[in-house]
Amino acid sequence: MARRKKTSTADDLMDLVSMLPWWAGVALAIASYVILHKIASIPIPVARTPQEIGQLATSGIWRGLAYAGQFALPFICVMGAIASAIRRHQRKTLIDSVSRSTAADALEGMTWREFEVLVGEGFRQRGYAVTETGGGGADGGIDLVLRKDGDKFLVQCKQWKAFKVGVTVVRELYGVMAANGAAGGFVVTSGKFTSEAAEFAQGRNIRLVDGPALLQLIRNSPEPQMPTAEPVRAAPRATAPATGDTPVCPACGEAMVRRVAKRGGSAGNAFWGCSSYPRCKGTRAV
Repeated sequence: MARRKKTSTADDLMDLVSMLPWWAGVALAIASYVILHKIASIPIPVARTPQEIGQLATSGIWRGLAYAGQFALPFICVMGAIASAIRRHQRKTLIDSVSRSTAADALEGMTWREFEVLVGEGFRQRGYAVTETGGGGADGGIDLVLRKDGDKFLVQCKQWKAFKVGVTVVRELYGVMAANGAAGGFVVTSGKFTSEAAEFAQGRNIRLVDGPALLQLIRNSPEPQMPTAEPVRAAPRATAPATGDTPVCPACGEAMVRRVAKRGGSAGNAFWGCSSYPRCKGTRAV
């Protein structure tokens, strides 16, 4: 999803400040004015030697920049703070509108940008730290990056009403998760998913959130189950078991390796896992 084209350094700085809370932008404006005003107000010494004249010229340049900056930089920070406050108000209005709506088509009619903002606010309500990436770039089309309890989750937003989200989208997300070491991922749509997409996500650390599930997330209903599978990573090197013969995987027939569960109700317990994990997730009890 494309972002607006930046035209200057001031635009970049203003956009950066607008991502902060509005009060942080105001604080930056005050701090920048105080610091730059102090530099601009330093008295100019009298030059008596050629060397002092050169030093005076250099310090004069810095004082000139500080004099202009004491007005320009606070102005940029204040404008960024205003943009932050406006965005926050728009997000609150959007999520309140969807939360109060009882219509089944509450997600209809919004733009892709509003949909992405709505999804981000829904996860913020659940305690996630949300970073908007803009999607469509080198990040593999990821729209949001979530962080919670030290884990990272990736989110793709698909505002598709006329078509179901297919398995290709879910596979792409799974590949990006592996490349980024994410603990899990979400594909969120205002519509539905195909049966192939749901089948691929089954047993993997990917959560498919359709329109009704998203409304549940927004309206503070019981939270949809989050991914609990192991983070996507390269298959560990096979090691010979301490005792007994090595069993074969009941799913693919490959040799199995002894592992220890790190999460869930079986954390700390040993089990046999397929040596071709994560391609195959076959297991056997020890």
